Amino acid sequence: MKRIALLGCGGFIGSHLLEALLRADYDVLGWDAESHRITSQLGREGFSFYPGDLYQDPQLEEKLSGCDVVISLAAICWPSRYSSEGLEVIRSNFSEPARLVEIAARRKLWLIHFSTSEVYGKTLASQLGPQAENTMDLNLLSEDLSPMLLGPVRNSRWSYACAKQLLERWIFAHHLEKGLRFTVVRPFNFIGSGMDFLPGLENGEGIPRVLACFLSALLKGEPLKLVDGGKARRAFLHVDEAVDAVLRMLAKPEGAANQIFNLGHPGNEITIRGLAEMLREVFAEAAGEASYRNHPMEEVTAREFYGEGYEDSDRRLPDIRKASERLGWEPRISLREALKRIVGVVVASPRVLP
Repeated sequence: MKRIALLGCGGFIGSHLLEALLRADYDVLGWDAESHRITSQLGREGFSFYPGDLYQDPQLEEKLSGCDVVISLAAICWPSRYSSEGLEVIRSNFSEPARLVEIAARRKLWLIHFSTSEVYGKTLASQLGPQAENTMDLNLLSEDLSPMLLGPVRNSRWSYACAKQLLERWIFAHHLEKGLRFTVVRPFNFIGSGMDFLPGLENGEGIPRVLACFLSALLKGEPLKLVDGGKARRAFLHVDEAVDAVLRMLAKPEGAANQIFNLGHPGNEITIRGLAEMLREVFAEAAGEASYRNHPMEEVTAREFYGEGYEDSDRRLPDIRKASERLGWEPRISLREALKRIVGVVVASPRVLP
């Protein structure tokens, strides 16, 4: 039986992955500062939970040394914090996990690190004008070929992408020079139940990601806010399919080791405005209330919504051929079906304003 260290086991992705790993009879050591998503797993046979900041654990290296695989999910990954908390974002996404990479290399552990699709930054098409919008080679993001085009330093929103990219390069350098065995995952907008708190309806600070903001607005009767008109495009993937990809990596280490993988669903690409429109329809069906189909939307600027220094990437369309060829993985859950699953949970557990 493989023994796995799961860092960030109480987060959105981590909680779903933890459940799947335990169901598959892996022995899991988990670290997280929060545990509200995994209360049903606490005390379960095969799971050892260490609460708090994993980097403050004086026995971290000793505990990790007894594992076969380290899956690293711990990070700050809320867009609303990228501009206002650059120091903390860089610390969380580079400075601290850089130490983890050193431990993994020293202890000969297989490190599966979750990076982000944001490392790609802006597409080549965005730099060439409207005529390039439909040129696939300028929009499709390939793990080993696409350049990474980040915005200027003054646009501090790129602190997250920059830190994540630097850590990927740190990992690869340790592979070349220290023999580190690694796999890097670049998530493309995972969605699913328990993703974020609903602002104004559940406890939480700051601004969560787009889907939680839209759901909260629907529940509270407020307009769905479209940042910069909702023109940005994203390819949403249900978290269950991301979990399946990780399980395939563990089952096929020869195909996964020393590779970078995009995990996303190209067939689910949609504008943020299109997401809002589809969500209104799905919510109307689930709630049995047709008026949600015409729920108001409001255009706001990125500066109004996120604050000074925010700049968005235009499009994130993943090339997933490598995951298909090396892991036998193909996403199958449509965006509409993914939204139905999420909205069904929300509608079944209505929130009330405090």
